[in-house]
Amino acid sequence: MRLPYNRAGCVAYPVNDLSPPAIACHHKFMAHPPRIPVWLPHEQSVIYFVTICVADRKPVLANHHAFDAFKIAASKLKHWKVLAAVLMPDHLHVISAPTEDRDARIGDFSAALKRWMREELEKDGKRRACPTTAEWQWQSGCFDRLLRSDESLQGKWLYVAENPVRAGLVQRFEDWPYRFAFNEEPDC
Repeated sequence: MRLPYNRAGCVAYPVNDLSPPAIACHHKFMAHPPRIPVWLPHEQSVIYFVTICVADRKPVLANHHAFDAFKIAASKLKHWKVLAAVLMPDHLHVISAPTEDRDARIGDFSAALKRWMREELEKDGKRRACPTTAEWQWQSGCFDRLLRSDESLQGKWLYVAENPVRAGLVQRFEDWPYRFAFNEEPDC
């Protein structure tokens, strides 16, 4: 019996086929959908809300070593400005804007931030000084959202800042030591 193939050269499995080969085929072509271009008015700033996770949700980021590494890594980003960020135990939220090219790739931002944080944590034995970061990796990619005209930067910052409170880590967001804001209260 000859299996039907689609235009991508993949066996044409029905969409509701949940067998391992069918799932692998669907994921091969659907795992990374194409990016939607920035369709904001030119006078509106391009600002992204980004979430970057640690693989297997290991709680390794809520410490001074990781926070210092984040601040150094953020300062190395040449084409991006970090407006605000919160490091949670197993993920971090960042509000960031490209400084030159409105169409700058958020995946490049995420990859650079992860790479430089990792380098800083490993430099000078910092990683060994903090045993909670002994064996972990970043989850591939990131979750990003382009803030639209009806979304305020202030509102997104409050959502990010309140994350440690919602997680039960502190009573007030001001008590969470692993947060960063460019002006402490970003506004549009």
